[in-house]
Amino acid sequence: MAGGRYSPLNDREIAAIHRTALTILEEIGIGSPTPQIIELTTAKGAFLSPLGRLCFPRALIEEVIQVANKEFTHHAADPAKSIHLHGDKVHFRTCGEAVTVLDFDSHRTRPSTLTDVYDFARLADQLNNLHGYAQTVVATELSHDAYIHDVNVLYAQLSGTQKPLAVSTATAAHVDALIGLLDIVAGGAGEFIKRPFVLFGGCPIVSPLRFGADNADVLVRCALLGLPYDIAVASQAGATAPAALAGSLAQTFAETLAALAVVNLINPGTPFMMGAWPFISDLRTGSFTGGSGEQAVVSAAIAQLCNFYGLPSSVSACMSDSKLPDNQAGYEKAISATLVAHAGCNYIGESAGMLGSLMTCSYEAMIIDNDMIGNVLRTIRGIEVSEETLSLETIREAALGPGHFLGSKQTLQLMKSDYLYPDLANRQSTGQWEQDGGMDAFARAHTSANELLSKHYPFYLNADVDARIRAQFPIVLAPEDMRAGNGRW
Repeated sequence: MAGGRYSPLNDREIAAIHRTALTILEEIGIGSPTPQIIELTTAKGAFLSPLGRLCFPRALIEEVIQVANKEFTHHAADPAKSIHLHGDKVHFRTCGEAVTVLDFDSHRTRPSTLTDVYDFARLADQLNNLHGYAQTVVATELSHDAYIHDVNVLYAQLSGTQKPLAVSTATAAHVDALIGLLDIVAGGAGEFIKRPFVLFGGCPIVSPLRFGADNADVLVRCALLGLPYDIAVASQAGATAPAALAGSLAQTFAETLAALAVVNLINPGTPFMMGAWPFISDLRTGSFTGGSGEQAVVSAAIAQLCNFYGLPSSVSACMSDSKLPDNQAGYEKAISATLVAHAGCNYIGESAGMLGSLMTCSYEAMIIDNDMIGNVLRTIRGIEVSEETLSLETIREAALGPGHFLGSKQTLQLMKSDYLYPDLANRQSTGQWEQDGGMDAFARAHTSANELLSKHYPFYLNADVDARIRAQFPIVLAPEDMRAGNGRW
């Protein structure tokens, strides 16, 4: 679907934010640059300020925007599910890396596990309105060893879905190891880079305006390899960015442009997601609030800014501060999903399952959010106006004939092509709903998740590939964890 009809900023405001972002990069710069970034970027026109901050001349950033990749394909293991990211085309995907899960049985939060990573992947694999999958939760039992965690999270995702994937790592050395695993899946050494069906990503900028060394090293490694990079620059208005929303946008856009510059000064044209994620604080407490109206409008503004310059965009939306998939979660998620989608964001992250200000993921919430996203996508499609759809002759036939349109040829033709029928939302009469048990949305989602998770245990790695991976990598996820009766379903 093509968005772009909602524009929270006018052209003058876009120009002002852009101008301020370029001034920030030229006069203030980014602190804590790594020696490698200094070497690679100053050779191409960046410079160190007297304070040791890496600065980018205005003309250099404008050149970077011109040469930057404007579109690319996020491949999937199943080519039919690949996504072409460009213009104002809108897609939804999961991500989040929550550390707790709303337990399916007790409905209380518990630490997330590696099996949850697989279970959320196989649930998302069945939800048609989710176009991509990235890690929704952390395998907390593996947090003692970052390498084992990164390898197993990637393995669980590859096992559970064939949708386009993304993986994050904070260690540059892990990039080559993970590529080695992906080469086995792709069919041989060097094959993954030819068709990268997993995006590498991370947070190389620590707001306000400094590099995070470990993630910056990952950014550089991926740029040197020419791998598409999926950045997330997560400032927080009132805490690590100005409380003024325009200032927050200017700083976050500048930070993201800095990462874009590093990538393109190293390897011009490397695919890069402009993942500017300006978050919002509740200024009464300083805590992050993902479900606010402010969050919705700044995320939409980022999509608009990226589209103005033709850069592939990624923002965070569909978040909620509610601890349950209740009415609060519903309206908070729907507002941000709608605004960001109508602004034309290419990749909308956090889009399903996330609760508790990104601290929790819920199986039921993923089901409910998939339904909600379907409605949002339908609103983006809008209304087709043509001689045919204006329906003059259909109106004439009904008015002069049966007096209704229920059996008309046009109604039968359009009932599947123009109308969306939700999988979860209830449209029964009150009496029928009561007769069928009177379940609310959470109860229906619980039942639906149970049905989907009880029958769908995919394993998308063939036996030979799996054996080779297990022989070379410390895989913790056991085969029985990916079969019926894995302890939950």
